[in-house]
This record gives sequence, C-alpha cells and structure tokens, in this order.
Amino acid sequence: MAYLDNISVFVRVVELGNLSAAGRDMRISPAVASNRIKELEKHLGVRLFNRTTRQLMPTEHGTVFYSGAKQVLEAVTEAEAAVSALSGQPRGTIKVTAPLGLGRRLVASGIPDFHDKYPDIEVRLRLSDHNVDIMKEGIDVAFRLGIIEDSSLRMRGIMECERVLVAAPKYLETRGEPTEPQELIASKHDCLMLRYAGAREYVWTLQTADGPRKFEVHGPYDTDDGDVLTGWALSGRGIINKPRFEVEPFIRDRRLKVILPDTPPTPVQFAAVYPHKKLQDPKVRLLLDFMAERCQRLIKEILAGK
Repeated sequence: MAYLDNISVFVRVVELGNLSAAGRDMRISPAVASNRIKELEKHLGVRLFNRTTRQLMPTEHGTVFYSGAKQVLEAVTEAEAAVSALSGQPRGTIKVTAPLGLGRRLVASGIPDFHDKYPDIEVRLRLSDHNVDIMKEGIDVAFRLGIIEDSSLRMRGIMECERVLVAAPKYLETRGEPTEPQELIASKHDCLMLRYAGAREYVWTLQTADGPRKFEVHGPYDTDDGDVLTGWALSGRGIINKPRFEVEPFIRDRRLKVILPDTPPTPVQFAAVYPHKKLQDPKVRLLLDFMAERCQRLIKEILAGK
C-alpha cells in the first residue's frame, strides 16, 4: 500500500501543481508528501518534477508516468467499488461540492444523516459559488444550479427550480417598481448579480410573451457569494434574481417582494454532476439517491411554508 500511496500523492501533485495543495487535499503534511515523492523517484530511478519556487512541473518522465499512474488508481478505485457492490458494504471517502447557499440549506445538513445511515462512508464537503473544476479537484459529486455544459461529466437532474426577481419594499419605494422588463434598463435599476471567474450568466433571461429574452441589466456592485447578494437585497440595495426556494421565507414575511411576476426569469436546473465512471461506485450512487430525495423534499417544504 505504501507504493500505491506514493503514486496517489504523485498524481495529486501533478494535478494541483504543488506539494502543499496536494497535502491538504490528502490530509497529510507537505513534508510527508515530499518524502513520498522522493521515495517514488528513488524507486523509479528518475526525477519526476522540475521544482520552481511556486510550482512543481512534471519532467518528461513524470508526464509519461502520470498517464499510467492515473490509470492504475482508476483501476484500483473501480475494483474497490466492485468489491463493495458485491459485499453490500460500501466504504471509503466521497468528495462533494455545492454552491454556498444551496449547500448550507440543503446539502450540509444532510451529511450527518447520510453518515449515520452509512457509517463506513466519509464525506468531505466543499462549499463554493465558484465553478469548481471537478476533474482537477478530484470531486466525486458536484451539486449545481444552472447551465451544465461539460460533456466530460454525467448529470442527474434533481428538479427544475422556479426563479424570481425580488427587491425590498424600501428599494421599490425609493426607485419605483418596474412594470415591464424594459424598465430594468430604461430606469437604470440596480440589478445585483452573482459574478465569479468562469460565470456565464451575465444577463437576465426573462420569460416574455414572445419567448425567453435576454436583458443586459447593470448594477453598482456584484459578488461571488449568493447569500451576500440576498443580504444586499434585504437591506434595500437593489433587485436580485434568485431561485424561489432561497428567498421564499423573506417573500412570505414581506421583507422581499416579487417584481415582474408575469415575466419571471427562466427556471434553473438543480442537478448533480459526476465523472462518467463514478456511478459504478456504490457509495456515490447511495449519496446521489439520498441527497436527491432529501433536497426535493426540503425544497417542497420550504415553498409550502413548512
């Protein structure tokens, strides 16, 4: 197993570019990661990395070895999954990611319950509104809201989520309430948006009588945190475009008001994505089944005011 551990560290160093990041990912110190790379280089009799002050770049030997090493680890993972399926006792670690707001409300609270049901499965949850590179970060399952275009991934749809435009009464009293979509632009409303590197939705697509139409709205500031966006709206700073389940409690207590209800934003897809081979892993399949049922139930309860 020591040799396999060395290979695992090598692969993560190549993928993440430095020892510290690989060590954090594998829960070992940079010193331990460095020693494992040295052991592997000694065993192979070649240098695997060119070292710079900031990054480790694989040598020609390292690049060749990475290709084979990756296949070895994938084969071991598949073999372990097959044994788990046969034994009926799934075990191991699952790396999961989700957007901040959705992750806090729906996914994070379910992790302890999932572990209670399957105590031999460890879950590492990472919440981020950034577009996480699943393959590079070694993620097993990513829960996402929005457009999913990566053909290298498989998708399991969980549900289509209604979206709404909302603003605080304080903002609408000051700036006026738009009665048609064009007023968002003509009246220069403060439309607050979720923006981050790699984000695609820099416009709002609304459902009009002529079909979906894109509006290039603008606002004085934006953020990469969806909950910050909601906080700004609650304080009367502008209009936001949100999945209804995220803001329904504030709509119900009248802290936020739905505007342009006849031309709402297009719905957003809530889905789980994962690398093609991961569905063969029983623990991944169990997590998908557990979270899909749970998230559907919780969203329906939120919308029903329960």
